Amino acid sequence: MSTLTKLTPQDTADRVKSGEAVLIDIREPDEYAREHIPGAISLPVSALNEADLKLDADQHAIFHCKSGMRTDTNCAVLAHRVEGEAFMLEGGLDAWRSHGLPTAKDAKAPLEINRQVQITAGSLVFFGVLMGWFVAPAWFGVSAFVGAGLMFAGLSGWCGMATLLQAMPWNRRPSV
Repeated sequence: MSTLTKLTPQDTADRVKSGEAVLIDIREPDEYAREHIPGAISLPVSALNEADLKLDADQHAIFHCKSGMRTDTNCAVLAHRVEGEAFMLEGGLDAWRSHGLPTAKDAKAPLEINRQVQITAGSLVFFGVLMGWFVAPAWFGVSAFVGAGLMFAGLSGWCGMATLLQAMPWNRRPSV
């Protein structure tokens, strides 16, 4: 099997409630911490190869992400991680929420790293343009530097700004 059968949010909720299926959230831990579907197992797609996913013989896996795009992109890999039939929540967490189904939110959890990068990069670009326009043209270099960093992150898969932001005090996880 190389694809995942799509299920509506209500069908997913019914299958999970009956015990017929296990819901697996493939988003990153920071995204899961901020908001998730109660009872969903966190299994980030980035850690999928190291994960040991065991389901009962009579259970199916239903994978989901935020919008369904990440699950669609990784459907072949996800489908091969389980024996038997696997499914995906069509539209992801966004569709689940739009159907009035419950989510667990933690407003105290830090914003997702991707959102922090977007806010920081956007602010720096805006600042560089303003300073370049009103103070000195050399300030345009700030915007160029951030743009080059974002392009490098997209090409290489490594984002220096995300790495730096993850080390900030508000993103440190308390030791247990």
